Amino acid sequence: MDFTHIDSGGNAVMVDVSGKTATKRRAVAAGRIRMSGECFLAVRNGTAKKGNVLGVAQVAGIMAAKRTADLIPLCHRLNLTNCRVEFTLHPESSEIEAVCTVFCEGRTGVEMEALTGVSVSLLTVYDMCKAVDKRMEMGNIHLVEKHGGKSGEFYFGNEERP
Repeated sequence: MDFTHIDSGGNAVMVDVSGKTATKRRAVAAGRIRMSGECFLAVRNGTAKKGNVLGVAQVAGIMAAKRTADLIPLCHRLNLTNCRVEFTLHPESSEIEAVCTVFCEGRTGVEMEALTGVSVSLLTVYDMCKAVDKRMEMGNIHLVEKHGGKSGEFYFGNEERP
């Protein structure tokens, strides 16, 4: 299998999608940030000094998904039709899970937008909480699923799943 962003001479290229048909696309990405118990409680209870951590991180993730083409050099600029960032709190491990779901109707997928959205959401949590815990760890950032386009469906961990 060849890389689509490299030509036969080894040069970086933007993939030509002009001949593709626009289809409905959806991608979901997820990731987590682990923090100290003290920091987790401040986020959960809304007592962090910088304010509503998850509210700001949610907006940051949505804004980042919309600006992915400005951040990733060979990404196409997409007209997103919807973007959501949702958080799940895991008190047993002092972790916050972020999930970014992105929709569009276009000629190329929205996986990078979902991954960018979840990454910036987690980075924003870090930024807003670093005064309390500089040892926070972000990880397990991955594509959960994608729908639409020529390559069809993808599900993390089980590509054969319906």
